[in-house]
Amino acid sequence: MSPMAKLKTGRHTSAIKAARQAEKRQIRNRALKKASRETAKVVLAAIEKKDSAGAQKSLKSAESALDKARKKGVVHWKTTARRKSRLATRVAKLTAK
Repeated sequence: MSPMAKLKTGRHTSAIKAARQAEKRQIRNRALKKASRETAKVVLAAIEKKDSAGAQKSLKSAESALDKARKKGVVHWKTTARRKSRLATRVAKLTAK
């Protein structure tokens, strides 16, 4: 049965809307999580290559992506803080050498 048929009878309209919202959120959440993971990988790749300037530059974008995910409630704030801290520590170790 199509969603429009249910809307005519007035039944389950809130459930249909909730399903639509959940689907939109799922797409957004997946994109934000993926972006934060990928930017963190770029930082780690720069650290592996011992590219100090590249690591510092990509660290900023990784922190931004993590903060955006946190702001939308995709990731817990402590998870964001932990990941940012670990990345920053590794970049700092690289630049200290």
